[in-house]
Amino acid sequence: MAEQRELASAVDRLTLGADAERRFARRVEEAIRRARRSGRRTLASVTTPVPAEIDVSACVLRACAAGDRSFCLEQPERDGFALAGLGAAAVVEATGEERFDQAAAACRRLAEGALCDDEASDPERPAAAGPVWLGGFAFADRGGTSPEWSSLAPLALVMPEVALARQGGQARLTVTAVLDGDEAAAAVIERLERRLADLDPRAAMPLADPHPVASPRVAGAMPPSHYEGAVARAIERIRDGELEKVVLAREVRVHAPEPIEPGPVLGSLRAAFPACYCYAVSTPELSFVGASPELLVRREGARAQTVALAGTARRSADPAVDDHLGEQLLASRKDREEQEIVARRIELTLSGVSLWVAAADEPALVKVHNVQHLATPIRAQLAEPVGTLDLAALLHPTPAVGGEPRDRAAAAIPQLEGLDRGWYAGAVGWTNVAEDGELCVALRCALLRGRVAHLYAGDGIVRDSVPAEELAETEVKLQALLPLLT
Repeated sequence: MAEQRELASAVDRLTLGADAERRFARRVEEAIRRARRSGRRTLASVTTPVPAEIDVSACVLRACAAGDRSFCLEQPERDGFALAGLGAAAVVEATGEERFDQAAAACRRLAEGALCDDEASDPERPAAAGPVWLGGFAFADRGGTSPEWSSLAPLALVMPEVALARQGGQARLTVTAVLDGDEAAAAVIERLERRLADLDPRAAMPLADPHPVASPRVAGAMPPSHYEGAVARAIERIRDGELEKVVLAREVRVHAPEPIEPGPVLGSLRAAFPACYCYAVSTPELSFVGASPELLVRREGARAQTVALAGTARRSADPAVDDHLGEQLLASRKDREEQEIVARRIELTLSGVSLWVAAADEPALVKVHNVQHLATPIRAQLAEPVGTLDLAALLHPTPAVGGEPRDRAAAAIPQLEGLDRGWYAGAVGWTNVAEDGELCVALRCALLRGRVAHLYAGDGIVRDSVPAEELAETEVKLQALLPLLT
């Protein structure tokens, strides 16, 4: 009955509740003592139930102050999955060829001796509940060096001070502090209580408010002919035997009359693309938002899952035409070849760390709001503990966003594209102290910085590609976000 009363009161105000408050206070005090003895930062955290009807993303975005980092990730059709974090108890950033190893090692160091709730004791909790690292990484090892990407490192993970996770009719609130031993326990607890007080569980996602006079202006970062020329040169390299496949992207910019806020964009994306991973990663300077249909990797203990996604066709409002477009995609030699390259590479990569790898015999259609794709689900039983970041290091970039052979494609992409992809075609997601987690490929996305939105879309180029058709396909993919910003 006491827990029910605490949950009911949380509809108006989010609190930990008396029991969780006591646990957290004890853990903060113990973490400070351990940090003083060892000279190493120590994590203290507590997790408690909250009402599942809370809009966790709206709650976090409403409370986000000017200097805050925030993170939102939702996949509404997957049992109402939503994860949102506010503030930064700890930040891990890395760049270069060793970025995944460096970040994984930093996360493991903080997990050692972490004082948090036992996940196994609450089997109903959402998978992403508890202390989690939130963030992602750029496509290239040193990607995102151009000015518009500044403040998003090539790999950046944040342990939020406050996190909300929801799935399957359950929701959890997690409060986390990372202590170095110099803090006063009372001051730490008071600071996080103020964080909780800023959260409004009744918050709703804000709606877009069009400017009453001025209209946004849309312009390509480069003319369409540049992209067609890049595709033509890529086809030549493929026919010369240098490459088997390469993915080329282009950038389109929207210049708005006022600063573009991430909340209305995320709200519209999750309504239009409930089967996709809808995300917003924000620093004080920018927000990276999108709705991706593609899972890079999901790791649950010894199990790993991913999807080989390649080959695209548009959708139609006419069911008969839509079915016909899907049948054409399934029968397309060009798209089937592209899809097979991706699936083959992923299976080969996972086989090196797995007891077995299983993939569907034939690709299926994945239909989202404006496009449909060929997709092959792939599962693996890991031979030894391999964490989410380690799996990402093995898989990224898959031929779905890079190319084949991987190294040759990676070298060719910047030469042909002439742009800084930043986090486009990298990944966004989470991992926890047990190294379970989930990362989606950062597609159908836009970088929001002040009054400018940078939109990115790419396409897989193979031997039978036609430059004009590839350009047209990027236009279709850009429609995921362009209507929301213009």
